[in-house]
Amino acid sequence: TEAIIAQKAPYPVDVSAGRKYFWCACGRSAKQPFCDGSHEGTGITPLAYTAEADRTLYFCGCKQTGKAPLCDGRHNAL
Repeated sequence: TEAIIAQKAPYPVDVSAGRKYFWCACGRSAKQPFCDGSHEGTGITPLAYTAEADRTLYFCGCKQTGKAPLCDGRHNAL
């Protein structure tokens, strides 16, 4: 199964150093950009990301990024 585009823009998220986040890679989660288990049966699994510092990061919303889980601007070509 292929990933669904959740939105054609990144999700800005204030992350906390040392905290682990599970990015939705399938696009089906109702808790974007994070996983809610909706990937079950798709063959796509979430990606764990541990924040290195307190800051704002931009998590990919289109699910096409080459720098998962963060946005690399590929949504601009969709």
